[in-house]
Amino acid sequence: MPQDAAAQLAAKLSGQQIAHGRAAEPVLVKGRREFFQYRDLGVAQASAGMLRAQVMSASQGMSRPTGWHYHECDGQFIYVLKGWVDLEFEDNRTLRIEEGDSLFIPGYLRHNEIRTSDALEILEVSTPGELGTKPCEPPPGWKS
Repeated sequence: MPQDAAAQLAAKLSGQQIAHGRAAEPVLVKGRREFFQYRDLGVAQASAGMLRAQVMSASQGMSRPTGWHYHECDGQFIYVLKGWVDLEFEDNRTLRIEEGDSLFIPGYLRHNEIRTSDALEILEVSTPGELGTKPCEPPPGWKS
């Protein structure tokens, strides 16, 4: 590893600390969607902004699709703990991600969440720790 890169990595890592998210003491935060409850796991602060991790949960299904959007990040990883979610992607795929399934969504990839089970719980990890969401036009051939 070049010396400059090693020094930059060491500087990033020096600001990291242990994060222990306790289920008995959840830290709830405001999130992107009103139908989800968001539990912050403390990873963004502990990793000095390199990662973000939270558990999203819902007790009633989506009333309408989220609309086409993308996330301003390097990547987003989800793991479904309970239930399922249907997503459309700009490459003309529609996927159902079910309990026990995982999915990696590259940053800036357009997608649309169209349906969910009534009970849903998802672990979401993204890099970097700041995740922006931008609405966008549907890809050619898709409806909004």
